[in-house]
Amino acid sequence: MKRKKISIIGAGFVGSTAAHWLAIQGLFDVVLLDIEEGPAQGKALDLSQSMAIEGVDVQIQGTKNYLDTKDSDLVVITAGSPRKEGMSRDDLLQINAKVMTSVCEQIKKFSPSAFVIVVSNPLDIMTYQAKRVLNFQKQKVIGMAGILDTARFRTFISRELNISVKDVQTMVLGGHGDTMVPVLSQTFVGGQLISTLISESRIEALVQRTKKGGGEIVKLLQKGSAYFAPSRGVLEMVQAILQDQKRILPCTVYLEGEYGYKDIYIGVPCQLGGAGVEKVIEISLTDKEKEDFQKSAQAIQQGQTLLKEICP
Repeated sequence: MKRKKISIIGAGFVGSTAAHWLAIQGLFDVVLLDIEEGPAQGKALDLSQSMAIEGVDVQIQGTKNYLDTKDSDLVVITAGSPRKEGMSRDDLLQINAKVMTSVCEQIKKFSPSAFVIVVSNPLDIMTYQAKRVLNFQKQKVIGMAGILDTARFRTFISRELNISVKDVQTMVLGGHGDTMVPVLSQTFVGGQLISTLISESRIEALVQRTKKGGGEIVKLLQKGSAYFAPSRGVLEMVQAILQDQKRILPCTVYLEGEYGYKDIYIGVPCQLGGAGVEKVIEISLTDKEKEDFQKSAQAIQQGQTLLKEICP
């Protein structure tokens, strides 16, 4: 069976780690592209040699030439300036909007039929910009955020209760940042609602830690930002799409009336399969969760307005 071709734009920590997660599956050929001469080629060569140890036969190519990405089945965008300590995701907007525009012009030229997964920050607004430039169907341009934010919340809950993370079911919606919305009414541990297991004050502490989860890692690393969990989230989405898994996952998607919003990219549950976003899932939210979701949407809309001023 012919392997699918995946191109990753940006050979930094997130891009190169995503290349590793994808290559080791043995199902996808990977092109790792970076505008700088050397890093993508070197990492691709190193990764190819690691696959020899794994006994996995896939093609891994490093390049700075978009022609090598031609006819990709799926493109992952990680390119852009990383978030630095003290910098909000919105601070990145002016820097990364032009990067996203340039990248998407090349994707449109060389892989007009590809699915596109955006990881670059500020995530929701960069995904919106990708859709503007690509002019692809909304189902094919998706942001990776909810899987990461949900993983952080699940991790903190499992540690709080000293139980397996496998037994924590939850979902984080909204924007990828300080306004994200961990949905407590849909958070269960072994079938028990979280509010029956953890005090209200401790739940709030876990929620706040989740909201600032990216910043916590940035501060600890001192240089750079998270990359293991974001890149693993990419794999989850790639498998759901290219293997037509029909997964229900929280992703950043384009709304046209769902949840009462239009012309916005925001994190909600969706069915992800062979057609990309096959369905937006509208779950029941409490009044407080609806209010928090509204605040998150308003913050994103403000960013989209600024984006249109920067990139008319």
